[in-house]
Amino acid sequence: MDNAITVRNLRKTFRLSAKQRKLERTDARTKTAVDDLSFDVRRGEIYGLLGPNGAGKTTTLRMLAALVRPDAGDACIEGASVVSDPMAVRRLVGFLTSELKLEDAFSPDYLFDFFSELHHVDAAVRDVRKRALFERFGIDRFAQTKVADLSTGMKQKTSLAVSLVHDPGVIIFDEPTNGLDVLTAKTVTDFLMELRSKGKTILLSTHIFSLVEKVCDRAGVVIDGRMVAAGTLPELTGGRPLEDAFFDLYAATAGEAS
Repeated sequence: MDNAITVRNLRKTFRLSAKQRKLERTDARTKTAVDDLSFDVRRGEIYGLLGPNGAGKTTTLRMLAALVRPDAGDACIEGASVVSDPMAVRRLVGFLTSELKLEDAFSPDYLFDFFSELHHVDAAVRDVRKRALFERFGIDRFAQTKVADLSTGMKQKTSLAVSLVHDPGVIIFDEPTNGLDVLTAKTVTDFLMELRSKGKTILLSTHIFSLVEKVCDRAGVVIDGRMVAAGTLPELTGGRPLEDAFFDLYAATAGEAS
């Protein structure tokens, strides 16, 4: 099976401010968020990056969406390099993260039209796509409501719809169910599987074991910016609960670090 995403030796280091050094109780002036990370995502699968908060998952996804430039290494999205051709990557992917907030003063209807125009989506195609997505997520009843007045779940649904305005073949979601109630989370996870059934390639990050078990074809475990294990769920778990396998990996990694 062909790879839609190929990641090779990605590395990203950030400079720490005095305040950050104090919070992290370190004298180091830099922090390596992603450390020589490599993996592949096959076309038409859902691949999960599983790891604790601060593992480097979000930084990795931002590099793959061509929002952050890696210090070393490269990644290709459908053959386009995040280093040498970031504009092509941005055209190819849909990117959703809870940390990128929608502007409070605008409505879902306005935002969908705005991002459609950015992606040069024909108006007739835009309207058909908007109607389908808004009906699918129940946004149609709130299409003219300001984002500031939407519930957390409806904001997430709007963000999801907006990320798909250009019908991307590769979709990158950072913690897609984080902070959502059970019903909204189910709506999102069901939709992820619908997208896979349509041939979309999905890369998501999460620290929620049940999400990985429900939707992912394969997964990689990221700890301290490094890939410590990867494969299908049976390969990762050896028949044990995923949570148990993860904590064993985490304990082994902590032991190596010490």
